[in-house]
Amino acid sequence: MASEHGWDGAPADLALAGGDVHVWRASLEPPAPELARLAATLAEDEQVRAARFRFPVHRDRYVAGRGILRVLLGRYLGIRPREVRLTYTAHGKPALADQGGAGGLCFNVSNTEALGLYAFARGRHLGVDVEHVRPMPDGVAIARRFFSAPENEVFAALPEEGRELAFFTCWTRKEAYIKAVGEGLSMPLDRFDVTLVPGDPARLLATRPDASEAARWVLHELHPGAGFVGALMVEGSGCAISCYDWPGDALTSASPAFENAAR
Repeated sequence: MASEHGWDGAPADLALAGGDVHVWRASLEPPAPELARLAATLAEDEQVRAARFRFPVHRDRYVAGRGILRVLLGRYLGIRPREVRLTYTAHGKPALADQGGAGGLCFNVSNTEALGLYAFARGRHLGVDVEHVRPMPDGVAIARRFFSAPENEVFAALPEEGRELAFFTCWTRKEAYIKAVGEGLSMPLDRFDVTLVPGDPARLLATRPDASEAARWVLHELHPGAGFVGALMVEGSGCAISCYDWPGDALTSASPAFENAAR
């Protein structure tokens, strides 16, 4: 499991075999020179969207997040970052537009504040989510609205001081599942149950109305850093999960695939 491996430096070879899952952790506030290089990889529609942000901090995080995604996808696909063509499903999940030459590459992304997570696999759907643990005065009300009845029963039995972490543990696990399935928030969150007590193994416990669906997925806990919780949902069992820290310019300016990215 990812939590057992911790976060390693980027490997020299980004080979992604069929049984591998790679998870990357990145700061979305890189130094200005790196941010400029990442900005040069964005497609025209992404540049338009970036220009619409009201506050520079949000614009820069979007540019960094999308640029890092393009660099990583470019590395796995063996093309320049700007040549990566993205599309979106009916529920807004980003995907590769040219699946024919992608070798079954699947990916998912999540970000909160200045932290981004990126997950990649071949031939397996997957979903990743990260949240900043923070005070939630309305956490109980939100849980009653969105968590399932079994989850609410567990949540209500927790001591008050443990509910904050449990809330975000549950939320990230549920988000990871609906992102992996690809239905987004169109899927009612009370149609499935996850474990949520901090320290308990991450598990998808039950799915409704198709109970067999729960056996199709494996839930993993991620530890993105102090004050954050994360979850990864992967289709199928038997995968090997590796977690890497984004190395910044080591993959941007030094990458042959990155050269002349803006052309």
